[in-house]
Amino acid sequence: MKYFITGIDTDSGKTLASAILCEALEADYWKPIQAGSPTDTDVVKSLITNSKTKFHPESVKLKTPASPHAAAKVEGINLSLKTLRPPATPNNLIIEGAGGCLVPLNDHEFVIDMIGHFEATAILVADLYLGSINHTLLSLEALHKRNVPVKGIIFNGDSNPESERIILLHSKLHCLLRIKKEYCIDRKIVNYYANQLKVNWND
Repeated sequence: MKYFITGIDTDSGKTLASAILCEALEADYWKPIQAGSPTDTDVVKSLITNSKTKFHPESVKLKTPASPHAAAKVEGINLSLKTLRPPATPNNLIIEGAGGCLVPLNDHEFVIDMIGHFEATAILVADLYLGSINHTLLSLEALHKRNVPVKGIIFNGDSNPESERIILLHSKLHCLLRIKKEYCIDRKIVNYYANQLKVNWND
């Protein structure tokens, strides 16, 4: 299976969630488009302890820390979905997106379009802040409009039970994991949440 990790904003916690998913599922990892450094691949690699996960090279590496379409334009690169192909692997594959669903790749394509292009299932990471209900439900509406299957939601940050309740009520999705606001992210933390995710994965 291919799982595409997208978020409701740039700092939703996609990379941490991706590391947790890789550890829990012993899945491979791939970041199709990297803009800026350090790379998310290196970050996830530093947090994984299992020996089965393989890290596939990025298809596009941009030096400019900006939206993919803007970074590509600065660097004179023609960024297009047709040039992006997921790596062949018999293992589950975690694909980490860039920014939120409607971050543009170019004048016509968005991050959300990669999910269908890769025939992947989405996992939405929602950080909890004032306005996150709106951003989460709008992201899910966009995914639904494109007939993208969604495995579930990962909540990230200080718990907000009412926000979580109303999001799950209207989305009718399963909460895969709740990640607290962690000030030190290391392998121990990733392993802790990976064990929680295993329990929730098939509920």
